[in-house]
Amino acid sequence: MGLTIKEVQQQLSKIADPNDQFVQDLMLDERKGVQTLLKKWQREQEKKQLQYEKYINMTAYEKKYYSQGYQYIAGIDEVGRGPLAGPVVAAAVILPRGFYLPGIDDSKKLTEAKRELFFQKITENALAIGTGIIDNDEIDRVNIYHATKKAMLTAIEGLILQPDFLLIDAVKLDTPYSSDSLIKGDSLSVSIAAASIIAKVTRDRLLKEYDELYPGYGFGNNAGYGTKEHLDGLKKYGITPIHRKTFAPVKEYIDLSGLAGSSKTSTSRF
Repeated sequence: MGLTIKEVQQQLSKIADPNDQFVQDLMLDERKGVQTLLKKWQREQEKKQLQYEKYINMTAYEKKYYSQGYQYIAGIDEVGRGPLAGPVVAAAVILPRGFYLPGIDDSKKLTEAKRELFFQKITENALAIGTGIIDNDEIDRVNIYHATKKAMLTAIEGLILQPDFLLIDAVKLDTPYSSDSLIKGDSLSVSIAAASIIAKVTRDRLLKEYDELYPGYGFGNNAGYGTKEHLDGLKKYGITPIHRKTFAPVKEYIDLSGLAGSSKTSTSRF
C-alpha cells in the first residue's frame, strides 16, 4: 500500500463505512501494526453502531407523539429522593428534532466526566431547559413525594418555550399538558435522559459547594447519600442545616428541642 502506520491511522479516522475500498485494501495488508489498527477501528465502528441503535430506540416515544401532531415535547426527571441531605432537583428539557447525542442514557449509568460533557451539549442545543430545586426544609414539611412533584412542576414552569406534551419519569403530574408517565423513563426516552443529566449535574454541583461549607460528611463524593463517611460525620458532628430531619437516621441526632444531638460541635462548626 505504501503508507506508513501513522498515515493509515489518519486515513482510517476519516472513514465510517466498512465497505470503503481503503478498508478492504487494509484487510490484505499483512503488517501487524496495520491489522491492529484495523481491529481497533472495527471495534469502534461496532460501538458507534450500537450507540446509534440504542439512541434510535430511545426516540420511539418522541416519534410516537410527534406523529400525533405534538411539536414541543419536554422530558421531565428528578434526582435526590433518597439522600439524607440536600435538595431534590428536577429538570425539564425540550430537545430539537434531529438532536443526536450518541451514548446518552440514564444519568446514573454515566461517568461524572461523561455527564459533564453531555450536560454541556444538552445546554448548548436544547430548545428550552427548566430546573426545580426544593430544599431539605420543604422536603421535611411536605414529604419527599410531594417535594419531588413540586420540583418537577417548578422545572416545567421554568421553560421559556411552552411544551405541548410531557414525557415524565414514573411520576404522574397534574398539569394542563398532555403527558405520558414512563417507568424507568430515563432509559427509554432521550428527552427524559437529557432531563436526568441536567438534574443530576445541577444537584452534584450544589453538593460539592455544600461539601466546602460542611466538611466531614463527604457531600462532594456521596451527594448526600448515607455512605459510611456520611454516617461517621453525623456521629461525630451532628446534623447540618442541609440535612433532612425527617429521614432516618438523621432524626436520631435531633434531641427533643429540635437541635443536633451533638449541638456544641455543630454550633461551633456551622
